[in-house]
Amino acid sequence: MATASASGPVKEHPVAVTAVLSVVGYTLVVGTFVGVVPESIFPDLSLGQVNLLSDAIAVVNTAATLSLLAGWRWIRRDEVTKHATAMSTAFGLILLFLVLYLTKIGGGGTKEFVGPELPYVAYLAMLAVHIVLSIVAVPVVLYALVLGVTHTPSELRGTNHARVGRIAAGAWILSLSLGVLAYLLLNHVYSWTFVEATVAFAPAAVG
Repeated sequence: MATASASGPVKEHPVAVTAVLSVVGYTLVVGTFVGVVPESIFPDLSLGQVNLLSDAIAVVNTAATLSLLAGWRWIRRDEVTKHATAMSTAFGLILLFLVLYLTKIGGGGTKEFVGPELPYVAYLAMLAVHIVLSIVAVPVVLYALVLGVTHTPSELRGTNHARVGRIAAGAWILSLSLGVLAYLLLNHVYSWTFVEATVAFAPAAVG
């Protein structure tokens, strides 16, 4: 992703930069759920707007997944520029997802699954994996990104970018795919009940 080999604090300390960015990301998400982030910064959303945001989030996550898959395919073909563009696009889409998601949760609310027990268990399982991967993959994704944007393609060969990138991409592809499947089950296959914005973290939060 980078085009110059100039050094700098970000390039020289990728682990520290990754740690700072990870803390910022975790703080925003957790702060929204536990009420640390003021509710006043979120718009007061109607149920219709919550549904619209849910649909938009699913579209964004699908596009991010496709971008990750394209980036993976292109790097295997040694098409570095296309790979970098695809991965940058995927990261931008993930940031857009985060904005939409926090807006929906902070200003609207969540949906709780209503349906038969077996599909409900499957829904919870997919959602659990989606959430866990989303949480634990953040530092891995950011580390791969920091290396990618601060090193030239030739410099990256001497780093862990390729190995870490495979882990990051694989985790995010699985996480996003399961999130979209959970969205489909909740919104288009079975039913749901709406719970207005709360400070509690609940599995229904993806809806």
